[in-house]
Amino acid sequence: MTDESERDDAEPHTGAAGRRRADGPRRSPATGEGVTAIESQLRAMRSDAEQHIAQARAEFDQANERIKQRTGRDLILATLIGVLIGAVVIASLIFFKWLFVLFAAAAVGLAIFEFSRALQASGRRVDIGPQLGLGLLLLLSGFFAGLWVHWVAALAAVVIVIVWRLVGQMFARDGRTRAAVLGDVLVAGFIQLYLPFLGSFATILLSEDRGEWWVLAFLIVAVVSDTGAYVSGLTFGRGGRHPMAPRISPKKTWEGFAGACVAALVAGVLLAAFMLHIPWWAGLIFGAVVLATATVGDLGESMVKRDLGIKDMSSWLPGHGGVLDRLDSILPSAIAALAMFYLLAPLGVS
Repeated sequence: MTDESERDDAEPHTGAAGRRRADGPRRSPATGEGVTAIESQLRAMRSDAEQHIAQARAEFDQANERIKQRTGRDLILATLIGVLIGAVVIASLIFFKWLFVLFAAAAVGLAIFEFSRALQASGRRVDIGPQLGLGLLLLLSGFFAGLWVHWVAALAAVVIVIVWRLVGQMFARDGRTRAAVLGDVLVAGFIQLYLPFLGSFATILLSEDRGEWWVLAFLIVAVVSDTGAYVSGLTFGRGGRHPMAPRISPKKTWEGFAGACVAALVAGVLLAAFMLHIPWWAGLIFGAVVLATATVGDLGESMVKRDLGIKDMSSWLPGHGGVLDRLDSILPSAIAALAMFYLLAPLGVS
């Protein structure tokens, strides 16, 4: 047996050993000089990283400013807004056709409003209320009504806005000249034919079987060709080396048009093979026709803005201008897309 004194002598030794085993080997505390050196190194690394980030941001801002000076557009905002609108359009076409119809109606309505305001600023008399109401009905009739009903609706819309303007002028009695009144009447009919009537061809195409894919395809070709022209013009057409139409749009160059051609044809072939399921050569035709109508629409709107003495229809879409500035190439392309659907869809391959 172990007596009490032996246990007392052993316990402190055993307890100390146990604590040493539990705590593990003790380390000497870090000196103040070591901690200061580590903190200094961390601060230096942070300062170096902040300098690199600031330098990269400054270079990016300078590049963006150069692009903005040459094109008059903010590239970052334009890209963000374009991606957002593209996501809404794609989602609505794939999942809910009626949602795209509402989106198209809103876009055309805004375009009618800003175009009417621009015409009013130039001295024209435009009845915005009737233009908006009849324009939206005309656009919706393309999707919900038959073709014959739609044509009757288009004719009725033009007649009503013209009569409305003539009656309004009769009550005005402001001594407006006949030439000015005639100009107001022509403008009234032109708004209906230019915006809701052209836009309605997209809703007519959407109502067809697999029409949503053809609408998406012609929108993609229009956007891709515009992007190709933008990139190619910046890269090869610096300073407006070879302008297409200097009196209409001095910044549009043949170098940019070449880039638009390549982009539109490549997109047409890819869309024909993977989305529209038509022969690849039919995709070349589709891309070329949409490119031609998009270019005509772009130059046509530039001519209208030049006649009105404005750069953009509005500033509602930062980096893009107005809504009509984005629809200018899409509206006439809707007619081309519908025609190509009737001609090329029967060639579909399984």
